[in-house]
Amino acid sequence: MSVRTKSNFGNKASIAFTIASVIGAAALGAGAWSGFRLNADAIDIPKILKGVEDHYNRVQSLEVAFTESWAQQGRKRTDKGELFLRKPGRMRWQYSSPAGKLFISDGKFTYLYLPEEHRAQRMPFKDTEDVRAPLAFLLGKLNFQNDFKEFRAQPDRDNMFITATPKSDKLPYTEVTFLISPDSVIHWLSVKQQDNSTLDYGFQSEKANPPIPEGMFRFVPPPGVEYVDAK
Repeated sequence: MSVRTKSNFGNKASIAFTIASVIGAAALGAGAWSGFRLNADAIDIPKILKGVEDHYNRVQSLEVAFTESWAQQGRKRTDKGELFLRKPGRMRWQYSSPAGKLFISDGKFTYLYLPEEHRAQRMPFKDTEDVRAPLAFLLGKLNFQNDFKEFRAQPDRDNMFITATPKSDKLPYTEVTFLISPDSVIHWLSVKQQDNSTLDYGFQSEKANPPIPEGMFRFVPPPGVEYVDAK
């Protein structure tokens, strides 16, 4: 069964995958979903999404194994590694494949290090369009109420696929799909982009509130690496 629903909330924000909304959004209040209209026997999409927000709002830090797959016109690339998150706005994507690749946010800037290019790049967090930066929603910064205009649900055994369409059509993303388990954990996420490419993220072995030192979110370029500020 597939369920489609639209919200009646006005145009208050862009997409949950824009930096401002993801980092600054607050969790939904108790009555935030009054704009939804569902039949009594339909899937309760607002309840599912509220469960996801509540789950990730309870954690201050997160550690999870990830796979990252990119596909476009028959071409595909898959990377993997460990993701470390800590409120507010700190993240470290530490790649084992390709080895040495890093994507780090200290809450003010993002840093991308590509060892095969012997180059590191810095960009203000608020300016980056890198999909990895907005994934800070895993720390409870996602506000479904403000950022999406339409939701579809598709059951998958005990789990649920939720596909969300952003309110803005001027962003790099056109659709986002989550795979959510009954305990409100996100295990897979797919981002469809304007150029018809797709980025898929799989998450495994989630650890809530592990101790993560601040130094994990500081980037120091290796000796001899070209270091540039993105414009």
